[in-house]
Amino acid sequence: MPKILMIDDDTELTQLVAEYLALDGFEFEAVHDGEQGLARATHSNCDLILLDVMLPKLDGLSVLKALRQGPYCPVLMLTARGDDIDRILGLELGADDYLAKPFNPRELVARIKAILRRIELLQQEQHDLSPLLELNEVRLNAQNRQVSCAGHPISLTATEFQLLEQLMRRAGEVVSKDDLSRAVLGRRLQQYDRSLDMHISNIRKKLAQHSQSEKIQTLRGSGYLFLTEGS
Repeated sequence: MPKILMIDDDTELTQLVAEYLALDGFEFEAVHDGEQGLARATHSNCDLILLDVMLPKLDGLSVLKALRQGPYCPVLMLTARGDDIDRILGLELGADDYLAKPFNPRELVARIKAILRRIELLQQEQHDLSPLLELNEVRLNAQNRQVSCAGHPISLTATEFQLLEQLMRRAGEVVSKDDLSRAVLGRRLQQYDRSLDMHISNIRKKLAQHSQSEKIQTLRGSGYLFLTEGS
């Protein structure tokens, strides 16, 4: 039974989410400020964290930054509708996905299931596909989820790792944004959804810290291309 930790000061919302998640068999816990949320996330064995941006005592982005210093746990950020800055910052700090308030609880449940499903699929694929990929100074080990660039270790979120793996396994081939969104985010690409672009941007920044050569090329209107040596 997957355990969901929700960090949100809206008690009515957390109660509503608890009821919907219970219908799908999830175990649920809610805390209502950032400091308590960070403490519970650090010491509880949860499978996914729902994290509001606007929190008392410690804001959600600060909580996320602290969480990403420790063992990985998927995080779905809850942001105010239309607040692109919070969404961008959340994705840059390592959020796996975001959902704007107010939201349909059914969509939230679907997003949670999609994140957990793609993590499970990633683990299954490690047994079916070659675990080691080495291209253009980038080394990706799917078995232990480690990535390095030019010999330097790179820390990626689960979403970033899956995107990079998808592109590397199809290196030299243009991969459409819709294909990536379906394969990694578990949903069709929406017209104004910038989360995929932000994840790719984060990957580029992390790789660029250790190499000046281009790794991922954007083909406007087509998708992304992972460049092989000599491309």
